[in-house]
Amino acid sequence: MVATAVATDYGVLDLDAARRWGYGWDPAAAVSPQPKGRRMTNAEYADFPACNAEADERLMRGIDVKRDWLYASRRAVEVDEVVKRDPRLRAAWRVWSRCVAEQGFTRYPDPVAAYSDTAWRRGSDGNTRHAPQERATAAADVTCKRHHHTAEVWHDARARGQSADIARHRDRYAASLEALRTYRATIAEVLRK
Repeated sequence: MVATAVATDYGVLDLDAARRWGYGWDPAAAVSPQPKGRRMTNAEYADFPACNAEADERLMRGIDVKRDWLYASRRAVEVDEVVKRDPRLRAAWRVWSRCVAEQGFTRYPDPVAAYSDTAWRRGSDGNTRHAPQERATAAADVTCKRHHHTAEVWHDARARGQSADIARHRDRYAASLEALRTYRATIAEVLRK
């Protein structure tokens, strides 16, 4: 399984970056997964599981993790599924798809399919090989999004979907916001000490 990061929720939007890096990114600008500073000692490493569990317990005190923690993130998956069925968005994706195909590239059903095409051969870090075909496809993708305002239509559909979901589940979102405030207050308290 390879996780990939994208700069926006709407795929690649920067034409210069698309031309240069396709659906990947500059490997020189990638953030190192290794932390800075000294390595843990053997004693610290041995204590880490208990220490980490204690820290998690302290940070999550007063929060109903199963019910309230990251509720909006969990709902985002369902909201996005509803948004994908939005008739205006589906029409915008059809126009975008036709535009990309008219430029000589694969007729993808939506920009996510173009971005995640296995032809780009993502490595274990999620980056692509930046092949000419990939870069040209990404540039066509961005050009078509700009010309047909695909990202704007997509953003509008998501905003409507999110607003409707918040209205339907206002109490749950409010509880989740309160959980986040509790978490932040705990962090602030720990940092003060």
